[in-house]
Parts: sequence; structure tokens; C-alpha cells
Amino acid sequence: MTHHTLLRQILDYSSRADPYPLYAELRRTPVLQEGSDLFVVSTYWEIKNLLHDPRVSSDARNLSPGAAGTLLQEEESALPPAFLRLDPPEHDRLRRMAMRPFGPPETPRRVHDMRSELARIVSGLIDGFGDRNQVDLVEDFSYPFPVTVICRLLGIPREDEARFHAWADTIAAGLDPDPDQDAGERRHVTQQARTELGAYLSELVEERRTAPDDGMLSELINQHGGTDGQMTRMEVLSTAALLLIAGHETTVNLITNGMLTLLRHPDVLERLRNDSGAALPIVEELLRFEPPVQLLPQRTTLADIDIGGTTIPKGASVWLVLASGNRDPQRFTDPDRFDPDREDNQHLGFGSGIHNCFGAPLARLEAQLALTALARRLDGPRLVKDPPPYRQNAVLRGPRHLEIAFDGLRA
Repeated sequence: MTHHTLLRQILDYSSRADPYPLYAELRRTPVLQEGSDLFVVSTYWEIKNLLHDPRVSSDARNLSPGAAGTLLQEEESALPPAFLRLDPPEHDRLRRMAMRPFGPPETPRRVHDMRSELARIVSGLIDGFGDRNQVDLVEDFSYPFPVTVICRLLGIPREDEARFHAWADTIAAGLDPDPDQDAGERRHVTQQARTELGAYLSELVEERRTAPDDGMLSELINQHGGTDGQMTRMEVLSTAALLLIAGHETTVNLITNGMLTLLRHPDVLERLRNDSGAALPIVEELLRFEPPVQLLPQRTTLADIDIGGTTIPKGASVWLVLASGNRDPQRFTDPDRFDPDREDNQHLGFGSGIHNCFGAPLARLEAQLALTALARRLDGPRLVKDPPPYRQNAVLRGPRHLEIAFDGLRA
């Protein structure tokens, strides 16, 4: 099997249900050069080192002309790059300002204080299954739960979900480095969605500027960040778009992949049903075993970097395969076994370094509450189809649908 064929196989949709054997092949060459300017990194310590290396940039403007990663580069649109796609000091300033209304140190209890409300949303969605004995977990639960949560958190009307759903799907699909897609058409479609989402958020910004509420969008607009100053209008829009999309896309995958894994491991499902305290280690192992973000394809080197016996030149495009690093036997014992009792589980499920997942505390809590409630309330749950149909996206890998049959609901 050639390296070129291996990489294309990983990206090919036919591998989406189980890419892990291909990742094992990939790890035989920890830093794989693909063509002249693309380097794929697949082993744990090499990925971890690069995530903490200031010579690795998240800003696509640093790519060399013609570099492989330019197919993912953002063009000018109504929305500039969000802080996730920037480097220090711009990244650090915007991330600090976004964190003020969300978490420590300025708002340390925001996620904690949402627990009871999240539990009510979960309970209401499961009650909504009614007398049915089969549901599509994605459509009926995994998608509406985090969407409802992020709308309430940001102060976005839940009834507008139908408007931003298509934009979010299109923008998320733009992350997928599918070599068989026309790059120009993908950029055009993605940028059109970003422009329309920007226009929608701009209307909300004006409403919240004159009539603020307790949502994060209002706080981003009206906060004064001390030495960091105040976000510009465009910075508010790009930050809100990032939180809206990232705040539900990855959590949908985490919950769906989680329930799929639990149904494949009924002993662990039974353990969770009888012990809600098991949710924490189960979710951490899920983040290692089936991470919702499989790879990060948008990194650029600012200098020559020697790593894993290979020199990655300045201006090269670097892809970090997080899901492969999470299954690296040099880091995790028996890595292909789902083991919630695993010790020292320092996975890459939320990345690492300065770009570690902003919403990780909320995503963890959502997954813990959701999976615990599903385990407790579904009587005799079982998969209708295994493997289920997956999303096209190789980056945000997860089932498009997950049909579950069950005998009824428990109180």
C-alpha cells in the first residue's frame, strides 16, 4: 500500500465507519510527507509537541503559495477568521475576551449553574420519544440537545435554528479535506454560508446592543475588556459564529459516538445505568476512543521543524491526526480497547495547547448528562443498523443517523 493510497483511503468515505486500522498503518511513518508541502503527523507525542510549538501557526495566511492546505484557506467574506484560526497575540486577546462571560476567572460558575437546566432539556427530549419504540438518536436527541443549549447560552432564538442549521452544516463541511471535491466550488459555497450567517448575526448584534439580555452575545457586545479593550463589531460576529457552530457540531458527534460505543459495550452501558458516577470516566474514555474531531488539517509551520526524524520546512501544511494519536500504543496500553477504568487518560479529544477546546467543560457536562439519562431511561436499547450511516466529513466524524430500537421508556 503506497502512502498516497493510504492517505486517500483515510479520507475516502468508504473508510468512515472504521478508520482506525488505517491510522495504525499511518503510525508506521509518524511524520508522513505527502507531495512536496503536506506533512501528516499521526503519533501521540509528535502531535502533542506540535500543538504546543509556537512555530506552528493556525493562521492560514501563513501558508506558502500553492501549499496543499490552501484548499482550506478562508477568503474574504462577511466574517473574518475567528480566534481559533489566529495566532498570538490576536488569538490570546480574543480568547480571553470570549472567556470572560463563559468561564473562569470572571464567570467561574456559568457552566456549573447550567446543570439543572441541561438536565431538564435532556429529560424533555427523552419524554418526547413518547410511545415510539425506535428513534433516530441524531435527529431526536443528539442534535436538538446541544443546539438548544448553545442558543440559550448565546441568547439566540431557538426558533431560528432552521435558518442557521444549513449554514452550520455547510461551514463544517468546508473543513473536510476531501480530495475528490472541487476546491474552488467548496470555497465558494462555504464563503456564501459564512456571509449569510454573518448577516444574520449582524441583525442580532444590533438588537442586543439596544436591548441586551443575559446571553453571551449581549455580553460580548457590551463588555469592556480592560487592557484588552473591546471587541470590534467584526470580532463579535466571528466569535459568535465560532461558538454557535463549534458549540453544537462537535457535541452532536460526542453524544452519538458515545451512545453507539455504549451499545457495542453493553456491560459498560449497564454500569452507567446503575452508577451515574461512572459518567465522568466513561466520557473521558469516549473522547480518547471515538473523538468527535478526528484531525486538524489547518496548521502551518513558521520555521523548519525537526520532529519524528523528519524536517518539516517553513510554510508547509501540517495535518495532525488526533484520533490516531489517541490510539498510539506508545502512549496508551491496549489502545483499541474501550476501557473507562483507564488510568492517566491524557487524550487529545479536545486538542491541547493554546487552541484546546474552548467549550470543553460544557461539552463534557452535556455528554455526561445525556448518556446517563439515555442509559437509565431506555429499556432494552439496541442498534438497528451497525455500522450506521456516517457523515461525509472526515474531520468531524460521526454518524449521520443512529437508529435505536428499545422496548419502552423508564420513568
